[in-house]
Amino acid sequence: MDIKLVNGTTLLEGELCNEAISIEDGYISQENCIEVDLAGYYLLPGIIDLHGDAFEKHIAPRPSARFDTELALNAIDKDLAANGITTGWMALNWSWEGGRRGPEEAFRFAEALTNYNERSNTDIRIQIRCETHTTNTYRKLIDFLKTYGVNYVVFNDHLKDALECIETNIDQLNAWAINSGTNLDSHLKAISLANSQKHDVAEYLIRLSKFFDKENIRYGSHDDSDAITRKKFSFLGAKICEFPTSIEAAKMAKKLNDPVLMGAPNVVRGGSQSGNVAALELIEAGLCTALVSDYYYPSLKQSAFKLFDDGVISLADAWSLISKNPAKMMGLDGIGELNIGNRADLVIVNKLNFEVEATIWRGKIAFASGSVAERIFGKLSRTEIFSAA
Repeated sequence: MDIKLVNGTTLLEGELCNEAISIEDGYISQENCIEVDLAGYYLLPGIIDLHGDAFEKHIAPRPSARFDTELALNAIDKDLAANGITTGWMALNWSWEGGRRGPEEAFRFAEALTNYNERSNTDIRIQIRCETHTTNTYRKLIDFLKTYGVNYVVFNDHLKDALECIETNIDQLNAWAINSGTNLDSHLKAISLANSQKHDVAEYLIRLSKFFDKENIRYGSHDDSDAITRKKFSFLGAKICEFPTSIEAAKMAKKLNDPVLMGAPNVVRGGSQSGNVAALELIEAGLCTALVSDYYYPSLKQSAFKLFDDGVISLADAWSLISKNPAKMMGLDGIGELNIGNRADLVIVNKLNFEVEATIWRGKIAFASGSVAERIFGKLSRTEIFSAA
């Protein structure tokens, strides 16, 4: 699809302007192609989502109702495109919990993704959420990362929450087990096995960090509760600070030049569902590097426009939180900005209602609806008819 998008409001080099965007052979170019009038629309870089787990709902919409992973990937692909996400990391669990959160499930998903990738309409990638108390899976994890080329890992520690549930809320623990695809007895055994590994965790993390550094794998930690925890993981090499639960942890990340990720649903809903520090507070303090979809893909574009509409930051700065900044964090050249020569990943958004009406990935239409679909397809159809005549 070689076209020139004209009369839209385009985000270029951190500024909104009236520049046209030409797409040729999957890249942004300077060529004069078929013109499509996009007056009334924003032309923005494709959204880059560094952490999303909403894909789980397509695989198991109910704990007892599982669907084929490859079929689910087709729905996930469409979900991403419809929400303007051109590159998205699926946050796969690598946990002692087993069931849908165990290593076997990660292998199953990665294999299905390998088979699906050649027909994908978005760039679907894998992030591994590695529980710290999985020391007995070291070799298996290394093999997984090598086999599937995964280059993004975040450390989690949910064991302490599980141990607390045993003492205070066994019903919650039972619900946790069911949601993981196991049962209470299996979950209790898994907790006991994980807890028996506690003396090996420090060495495990050091071994993994050495491998990650050698293989240029980016890594970080999840839910840092305080400055000391952030400093500990930063010195380990886990520089990405994902969902810090306190402003002190975020401030330490800033001091150490570590990027901070926060959930876009936190912005849209006006705060953390768990009562932790609000994403808005970190954004206003200049402590948030990027926003991620977490459990709800539409929240990314919604959060950017909410920040803009509420006058918190400019649209250019808000959109950088979900495009330019994530690309820089992951060392991805050629996406995240609409520069000449970059891959043609962009989102077309209605200026009146802030709805995504089209998503283009590698110069291909991944999603189109409403007036934009009529304008693009109508123009291309007329051109094809004229050329044939």
